[in-house]
Amino acid sequence: MNDTERRIRERLLATRSEPLAATIEAADAVAASWDGPATRREAVVEPLSALLEHAGLREGYPALLATGAEVLGEPLPAPPVAAPPYVVITGTGPVLRASLPSGRLVLRLAVFAIERDPKRYVRCGERPEEILEVELR
Repeated sequence: MNDTERRIRERLLATRSEPLAATIEAADAVAASWDGPATRREAVVEPLSALLEHAGLREGYPALLATGAEVLGEPLPAPPVAAPPYVVITGTGPVLRASLPSGRLVLRLAVFAIERDPKRYVRCGERPEEILEVELR
């Protein structure tokens, strides 16, 4: 992680930790609903997406992108919305993306991991600082 990514991450953890913590709670609820190993992407994506939508978290994710752009001192070309391509729910958790003048800002909220042998989804990240990944491309 470079210094700019670190600054964005620190700002998000300092000012936007509530939606990160709520995302962790939603992931905990999804994992608790499994009655065995989750081997299919749908076992994560569909219930997580529904919980995030119901809790209003998905609608709040664009504010995380706006905060990242603010740290960079760059404008977002358009207001991000809580839908693709800005907000996508993947098998490992929400991924937020915005194109900026200097490149692409990608925020990953990694609340699940994929184990390969045997393939299955597992919960990971118990605290906001453990799930937030920041990347500038």
